[in-house]
Amino acid sequence: MNGIDRDPDGVRRVRAANPSALTLDGTNTYVVGRWVVDPGPDDPDHLEAVRAAASDGIEAAVLTHGHGDHADGAPALGVPIHRPRDGETAGPFRAIGTPGHSPDSVSLIWEERVCFAGDTVLGSGSVFIAPGEGSLSAYLDSLRRLRGLSLEVLAPGHGPYVWDPAAKLDEYVAHRLEREQRLVAALDAGLRTKDELLDSAWSDAPAELRYFAGLSLASHLEKLEEEGRLPEGVER
Repeated sequence: MNGIDRDPDGVRRVRAANPSALTLDGTNTYVVGRWVVDPGPDDPDHLEAVRAAASDGIEAAVLTHGHGDHADGAPALGVPIHRPRDGETAGPFRAIGTPGHSPDSVSLIWEERVCFAGDTVLGSGSVFIAPGEGSLSAYLDSLRRLRGLSLEVLAPGHGPYVWDPAAKLDEYVAHRLEREQRLVAALDAGLRTKDELLDSAWSDAPAELRYFAGLSLASHLEKLEEEGRLPEGVER
């Protein structure tokens, strides 16, 4: 492990072997004392590695959200499973509601210095916001809420640790707003079909990620519609 991707004091990361375009190099499970954050997929090898990392045993598990790659392995640990809501505590963690990626997403604050962010922040790349389940408006509010905290490190659901939380959160907000500006410019130019809007506002998206870019486009259109800024005739 290099210096940048070192575990914070008191935290051990166990990465699941479920790499993909959305999970990056796999789902991150964290062991903090006798608590497990996001046990990960229901994979026996991964769960055995989690048990091995919890040298003092496992008291309970706590989830940042209910997506299967984070939560499906929890029952197999045979311990209580906590799903705290905004303002609640679970063991040593304080939950902050950070919806956007999913309605039930929370970030878990430990010792007021480490934030287990689930899929609200990734160690690299941007977070997937699906229309319907996700909400871009809520997501931007969640990023700004985390930005108001004094954090030492973000422990993301996927990818490496983030040791400059403020810079990462500023980058995330700026990225979404810049994408929105490109989309609005395309709409102002009279583009209305999905392919036209993707070619204009997501011209940097690799071909293999175009499907996911289309879902991101839909979440941006949903936000503009909520704000009364979506012109008529846009292909949905």
